[in-house]
Amino acid sequence: MPLTTAPDTLPTTTATAILNLLLPHHRTTDQTRATAEAFPHQLRQITDFVRAGAPIVFTLPGFPCKSPNPAKVLGHLPDMGERLSLTFLDTLCTEIERIHPPGARMLICSDGHVFGDLIGVPDTRIDAYADELRTLIRQLGLHRLSVFDLRDVLGDLPHETKRAHVHKRYAPTLDALRDEIRTDAPTLALYRGITRFLVEDTADHEGTRSALQRACRKRAYGVIQRSRAWGELIADHHPHSVRLSIHPQPIGAPKFGIRLLDTPDVWTTPWHSTALHRTDGTWTLLTGAEAAVRGRLIHREGRPSHFAERRHDAGVTPEAGTTPATSLRQPQSRTLIV
Repeated sequence: MPLTTAPDTLPTTTATAILNLLLPHHRTTDQTRATAEAFPHQLRQITDFVRAGAPIVFTLPGFPCKSPNPAKVLGHLPDMGERLSLTFLDTLCTEIERIHPPGARMLICSDGHVFGDLIGVPDTRIDAYADELRTLIRQLGLHRLSVFDLRDVLGDLPHETKRAHVHKRYAPTLDALRDEIRTDAPTLALYRGITRFLVEDTADHEGTRSALQRACRKRAYGVIQRSRAWGELIADHHPHSVRLSIHPQPIGAPKFGIRLLDTPDVWTTPWHSTALHRTDGTWTLLTGAEAAVRGRLIHREGRPSHFAERRHDAGVTPEAGTTPATSLRQPQSRTLIV
């Protein structure tokens, strides 16, 4: 009888197993749970890496800088929220390595310089934040992670020049973006979410609330334009990478939204909040003001790091108007370096 060759199904099977590791951390507003087959873009990309016997490369735009609102964060440098998030990402790569021996690499595409002028954060603070991310990665031995920012692309050019270059080459037009916001529900949700963050992060506004909201709606367009431009630049420099996002993404979208930690909602990030270590050993993200009510401030290496919940506060229901605390439970197979 003639010899037959079985279909090369192993790469796809392995890619499905890898995608199944990501699915519990999918950041989305969709209420339904999906299987790996509902993510054809990611399944194809991961399969290509597996078939080539190469490490899977993930790119994650995010980790821009700390919020400029001192009521939300403990300072302008990374703290326990980033430490936990970076450790989670490195651990995820470790779990992938058990399925796919070449492993995985996570490229953190720090985007603070891309829109720092629109969010009111000085470029010197953005540099300090990104440099500290690199230091944390090195100190914690998270060798599967690395940081990529505009300095890696355009060197020591003035920051305004870099922003103008990226915007001109890659950003969508304002008219096109407005049309998309009017017709696409996920883009509208993103626009509203960014507007809300801009309003919350403006701590020194002296005018009316309505004037602030109008200004933030205008700036939100610019933030989305620049974010899109940054994404296109990343695609140019890392064309085969698996695209992750810290924003909620629909099931099956070209980008896979990922939760760095469990949070009270799908928008909260470590750089817009403060970590609270609860008495049961779990973590939650709150604004700094909310965390201060519930816990005592902990310092690491001479800097504010997080809050530790006071024993008598355990189980207290937050007052009306506060954000409910959601436990940040990491799977038992993961070791948190703290």
